[in-house]
Amino acid sequence: MAWKQPYIWPLAALLPLLGVAVFFSDTGQRQDASHGAVVNLLSTDETVIGQPIVYPAQGKPKVTSVIVTMQPGEETGWHRHDVPMFGYILEGEVTVDYGAKGTRVYRQGDAVIEAVDWPHSGRNTGGIPARILAVFMGAEGVPNTQMLPAHAASAE
Repeated sequence: MAWKQPYIWPLAALLPLLGVAVFFSDTGQRQDASHGAVVNLLSTDETVIGQPIVYPAQGKPKVTSVIVTMQPGEETGWHRHDVPMFGYILEGEVTVDYGAKGTRVYRQGDAVIEAVDWPHSGRNTGGIPARILAVFMGAEGVPNTQMLPAHAASAE
């Protein structure tokens, strides 16, 4: 029977995942209130500036997640994302200038699908460090972010 023991731990690790599947429907809503809360952060088919979400067609799919920390007053500089990016403000406040598409302020708890292929610049406009979870839904060989010259906003 000792030969079976190495297989017990991987199976035991999968049991909680099976339990989670039982409590969720295909809409992501929890079906049983006895197992903690599920909070829908964001559900959309377009970016913050109204673009339809389109995933890169070339390259092997690649998801990258990072936490960006910005000190009060710190700026990102003008840049653009070539792939869809989900952002969630963990702490602080960030104001993003989208040029002709306006300016938006994001605070702790806000979620956003960032503009794709559109110049923008962010600035920590709060009094504490801002922390942002950024999840890029990209592809190998396609940059997640490209830095741009300061005058990039006037081109759009």
